[in-house]
Amino acid sequence: MRIATTLSYAGDVQATVARAVALEDAGLDIAFVPEVYGFDAPTILGFLAARTRRLHIATGILPIYSRTPALIAQTAAGLDAVSGGRAILGLGASGPQVVEGWHGVPYDKPLARTREIVELCRRVWRREVVTNTGLYPLPLPAGEGTGLGRPLKLLAHPVRERIPVHLAALGEHNVRLTAEIAEGWLPLFFLPDRAHRVWGTSLAEGKARRDPVLGELQTVAGGLLAIGDDVTGLRDLARPSTALYVGGMGAKGRNFYNDVVRRYGFEAEAERVQDLYLAGHKKEAMAALPDELIDLTNLIGPEGWVRDRIAAYREAGVTVLNVDPVGPEPLADVRTLKHLVS
Repeated sequence: MRIATTLSYAGDVQATVARAVALEDAGLDIAFVPEVYGFDAPTILGFLAARTRRLHIATGILPIYSRTPALIAQTAAGLDAVSGGRAILGLGASGPQVVEGWHGVPYDKPLARTREIVELCRRVWRREVVTNTGLYPLPLPAGEGTGLGRPLKLLAHPVRERIPVHLAALGEHNVRLTAEIAEGWLPLFFLPDRAHRVWGTSLAEGKARRDPVLGELQTVAGGLLAIGDDVTGLRDLARPSTALYVGGMGAKGRNFYNDVVRRYGFEAEAERVQDLYLAGHKKEAMAALPDELIDLTNLIGPEGWVRDRIAAYREAGVTVLNVDPVGPEPLADVRTLKHLVS
């Protein structure tokens, strides 16, 4: 089991990268950099690649709507080159509020787009001459554009022709697609003790169609990290972001995170959190989150408790623990976690 963290996508980049360098020395294996509508992820990852030695650098996630498939493939190949083969391409659909409000493109056909983009990326990395029909016609067909487009292949020679692709997915169809075509899966608010009831069928169906060349599906999940006998109060640090996602990320009926929490068995609680958050009562929404959800989706507690939670994650198929160290000694906690997962 490997250890990852998700770095800040806003704020002081120099401090963020310095923290990642220190965490690498403590045993961190992967650093994910998100991309929402702050700084772009690849710029920070390029800087991170130059400052680290063995740390895998990952987009977590690039929205599939904000770049062409060719540019996504070029960006991943570039990150793999500057890092010496340490890149991971994390992709996701994001959501309609960001896609349509910030990027100004329609949020449509996320499953078909994801499948097509992943296939096109792999063809680009193999340096094939790329033609395509579908959502992304290459070259543009007659009657569109100037008519001067011609099939091309990547000029550069990638370090690897198979860069790992991780997909962010929560819905049944998205998770099924991820288990079929991706090297890795990026769920959020993963509760290992109840994950099978939410995603077990989708994962099994996707894996039944999975190409053996992809290897075992890497599942990346975790939460806040603090190890000690007097740190359980830090679990409340998870409440603001959890309430934001469960309560405020999308309108009624269009919040994927709220749907997951409902499917865990917290139907009434999820509805109350959303009602409170959308009405502007954020503190009340945070307080309404079930303690069990907070406790079991984070790694905060005595070492023995954390060891038991690691076993639960492992049993649920998690291969990478994605943690955010929030305790008074974050580097020591990562070193302890490294020992516990080895």
